[in-house]
Amino acid sequence: MPGGTANGAQPATRDPTTGFHLRSSGQRLLARLFAVADQAQASLCAMWLDLDRFRQVNDSFGFAEADAVIARIAGRIRSVAGDRATLLRMGSDEFALLLPVVETPDAERIAGRLLAVVDQPILLGGILFRPSVSIGLTWRHAADDPLSLLARADRAMGEAKRQGGNRFFVVAAEPPGATSAAWSARRDLEIESVLQASLATGDLELHYQPIIRPDGSIEAVEALMRCTVGGQQVSPLQLVAVAEKTGLIVRLGEWILLQGARCAARLRAQGCPTKIAINISRLQLCSASFLSVLHAALICARLPPDAIELELTESLFVDASPVVQANLRGAHEVGVGLAIDDFGTGYSSLANLKDLPATKLKFDRAFINELPDDRRAFAILSAITRLAGELGMVVVAEGVETAAQLAACEAARVDATQGFLHAKPMCEEELSHWMETRKAR
Repeated sequence: MPGGTANGAQPATRDPTTGFHLRSSGQRLLARLFAVADQAQASLCAMWLDLDRFRQVNDSFGFAEADAVIARIAGRIRSVAGDRATLLRMGSDEFALLLPVVETPDAERIAGRLLAVVDQPILLGGILFRPSVSIGLTWRHAADDPLSLLARADRAMGEAKRQGGNRFFVVAAEPPGATSAAWSARRDLEIESVLQASLATGDLELHYQPIIRPDGSIEAVEALMRCTVGGQQVSPLQLVAVAEKTGLIVRLGEWILLQGARCAARLRAQGCPTKIAINISRLQLCSASFLSVLHAALICARLPPDAIELELTESLFVDASPVVQANLRGAHEVGVGLAIDDFGTGYSSLANLKDLPATKLKFDRAFINELPDDRRAFAILSAITRLAGELGMVVVAEGVETAAQLAACEAARVDATQGFLHAKPMCEEELSHWMETRKAR
């Protein structure tokens, strides 16, 4: 993905899989197209394309096969769009198509041809797969800037999805409630811009939240990403969502791994050795270079593998992708801890639990919020804690905010708890002081 490099090399402007322009080039390219349209007093059509249900291809065949499909579909889009079009890859399975001097009838004909050509079957792993696409169409308005034009095309695509997909939807004027949607889309682009710049300069920050055992000792410390846009903190969920959609999550994850390892090394040097727990996304685990990045972080920080713990959702542990499974095995074999994060939400299988290479299980805060009043939640927590203990796993309860919740977790024999009751996430300097203070007790 684009961004500055240590040796000052220029960032890439083309996506290697499709040959389309990268999303980061969009604003610059649109500004140029705006200027040309103004000079010629001509229209400018924007289309946003999103492949329907493409996640199934990723989940079933892995990212290598999915990229091969993306490359073929990109070729089909290019064959219809022609030389006049400017093509951008906006996400893993999303594209933008910009066409100057194209009015409504012609644009709708092009969209229809795109639907037809994308729909042609592809043989994938012995299965005849028929891709489809949802398309949003719009045109530049006098008051538009590049971001608002793309945001409106994206909203039109969303409406095509809501109507069942495999169709196009035209937005010639702003629909009711578009102001909120436009703000949200612009906010995402602002977050992406800040992430791009921060990854190039290293101007990001990690905060850390301790995980505490019943005897008061520290089980581990979870690293949590923090980012500020326009003077306001971005929620971690929104930050990760934007990073995943734009593909920045891999570079962001590499940065977090290195900084987390360095923090663990500095804590060891000051006499406060503890594991640093780091959240890992599916896109990171699907990278063939993941183990190399992990080993490099440990070597750079001069840190033993057991000082790092990777937190993953259960779905990642059971992911059928050979790359994901190889990365999990490689991390486990060198001694890096693996934790099942957010257990109890989504798809949690006891049949899988016995076979997973996990060393820790983290109960989602949704269960803890119900304590101590909900006896069923307590019964589940107690039973799974006993079962996980028999399987050699440490059990952690997340989101503990009251003394009553802590007492319920301890009554269920949970090994450790995490939440505001113990400490809020803090910067490394504050964490160091907090740990020194506890050590002095």
